[in-house]
Amino acid sequence: MENSKFLLAALLLWAGTSFAQTSSFSLEEAKSYALENHISVLNAEQDVIAAEYQRRETVAMGLPQMNATGSFNNFLNLPVQVLDASFFGGQPGELISFRAGTDYSSSFNLNVNQLVFSGSYIVGLKLSKHYAGMKTNAASLSKEEVIYNLVQAYELAAVSKENLKFMDSMVQITQELVDKQQNYLELGLILQEDMDQLNYSLLTAKQSKTQAEVQHQNALELVKFSMGYPMDQPIEISSSPEDLMSTPGMTGGDVKTNLTYQVMNDQVTLQEYVVKNDQSAYLPTLNAYLQHGFNAYRNEFDFFDSNEEWFTQTQWGLQLNIPILSSGQRYYKTAQSKVALLQAQNNLEQMEQTLNMQSLQAKNNLESARSNYNLQQENVRLAQSIYENELAKEEIGKGNSIMVTQKYNQLVMAQAQLVGSTLELLQAQLELNKIYNNLLPNGQQ
Repeated sequence: MENSKFLLAALLLWAGTSFAQTSSFSLEEAKSYALENHISVLNAEQDVIAAEYQRRETVAMGLPQMNATGSFNNFLNLPVQVLDASFFGGQPGELISFRAGTDYSSSFNLNVNQLVFSGSYIVGLKLSKHYAGMKTNAASLSKEEVIYNLVQAYELAAVSKENLKFMDSMVQITQELVDKQQNYLELGLILQEDMDQLNYSLLTAKQSKTQAEVQHQNALELVKFSMGYPMDQPIEISSSPEDLMSTPGMTGGDVKTNLTYQVMNDQVTLQEYVVKNDQSAYLPTLNAYLQHGFNAYRNEFDFFDSNEEWFTQTQWGLQLNIPILSSGQRYYKTAQSKVALLQAQNNLEQMEQTLNMQSLQAKNNLESARSNYNLQQENVRLAQSIYENELAKEEIGKGNSIMVTQKYNQLVMAQAQLVGSTLELLQAQLELNKIYNNLLPNGQQ
């Protein structure tokens, strides 16, 4: 008895734990989860971090650069020097050779370099700051793509969930009718043919429910994938299609807020900096340097002897580089950059025109989809009423099973059309929100 109680408690605990592991997400909660866990979003955020590091690297290029060099030499054979003998009072024309130097030598130099002026560096500083902003916009575009796919999957899951409820109710209603008519069959009040027709309708309803269950489960798997949620963990959704339709949608605005437009605008600005950088090649560059060195020469390896002398040498200077003639290379390179800039500006203008056209189409599609959705809702209500009336006739013996089946098929067809119109309406709303950059939660753009 005690073992039975223990087993029952363990089963209840396991069931409660399993139930707790099934997380339920509203659409907004699913968005937040995806923005924190989806791999594409995480990689995009790393791109932003890398861009900031690259900006700092560019800044560091104009700051003092310091490096140290050291060397050690051991001459196994001292180098031979040759001089005219007259240098030592001998006969002119005669050569005297001798070995000069020490067996060992060592040096240590400290070099400091500072960029004083460079047009390319000034442009590079501005470009690196803009590049960091570009990566931020690109990251927002990646986030938007993740949210766009997630919303599509979530909408499909929400619609399939409602469709599953409908199919379950159809099975229940048909099962109740079959149970009642079975009693009439046993009493001889209906024909076996009518009963077979009703059983056929019941089997068809169960098959439709099974298909609806598979569709809903597949939609949930797609939601998990779109969220970056563990695929081996169960999940549920809490938002209904009506909740999704009530989400505020943009009906107007400026297409320049579109993320794709902003990314293309960044490309235009980037190309402007390329032109400025090419033009800066006509400007001179100025660098300063400071060098301090230590040299030692020994016939014995006693560099660490404090009594032996190290010779120091210090110098500083400026190096000016003035471009004079490049045989047209700088000119044609700048000309190519200007052509590329013009093309980028034209592409941006074309994108604006495309977005304006798409926004008009999206608004028209939204109105059409909303009208079609309302009509399909009415069709389902009408088909539901007709089917229920036919069921009532069948129950009191004034109908027939063939008409019940026909009205059932009519209701199922109306429901299928409602599912399609619901997805069409949600998709139209999604497209319009994407055009006006209304998909990402506030603070994530």
